[in-house]
Amino acid sequence: MSTGLLAQYIAIGVIVLISTLVTFRKLAPQLTNRWLAATALHFDQQGHPAWQRALGRYLQPKQATGNCSDGCSTCGACGPKPPAGAHAEAQPLEFRPRAK
Repeated sequence: MSTGLLAQYIAIGVIVLISTLVTFRKLAPQLTNRWLAATALHFDQQGHPAWQRALGRYLQPKQATGNCSDGCSTCGACGPKPPAGAHAEAQPLEFRPRAK
């Protein structure tokens, strides 16, 4: 196997791994937050080197503050924002029979 082909396989493997992590993060955010918290707790223990403790603090997932500006959607009060220019009041649909 040539060096160029090996580098190509490594690059493709890294891209697939990153894509998988991003997909997991989007589809299962609570699961990935638990994984990150467990990994961060493992690294940020007394007696570990300083670089491991710094990595553990970096990997610690951000906690929701509970205010409406952080977009955590834990309370469900924020809801989706209406598109720009949309009317505040919903207008009912009117179905009319076809003219003959």
